[in-house]
Amino acid sequence: MSHDPDCLFCKIVAGQIPSRKAYEDELVLAFHDIHPWAPVHVLIVPKQHIAMMSELGDEHVQLLGHMSVLAPKLMRDLGVTNGFRTVINTGPDGGQEVYHLHMHVMGGPRPWLKG
Repeated sequence: MSHDPDCLFCKIVAGQIPSRKAYEDELVLAFHDIHPWAPVHVLIVPKQHIAMMSELGDEHVQLLGHMSVLAPKLMRDLGVTNGFRTVINTGPDGGQEVYHLHMHVMGGPRPWLKG
């Protein structure tokens, strides 16, 4: 599995930087965002370093499917009952800040409004 020693999320996956874990398995780590936009805001991060969604290929179908199926399970487990939002920012024009593929999963009252 690839790893970038300078990547913030690779360091979190490796346990070098602490996080508040919500879920972990052999493919992904999910943890609570330190600057949440919603009452419940977790990031689902592949353990494999993939810089952005535009670098995905056919070999990543299982990984993205796994992340997509995990999102509603996490929201249910965290008490979100009235809907949630998923976002994957890609590249500079897509608002990506950390160049390690990650899915934001946000739930609670109007999670997309930041005021």
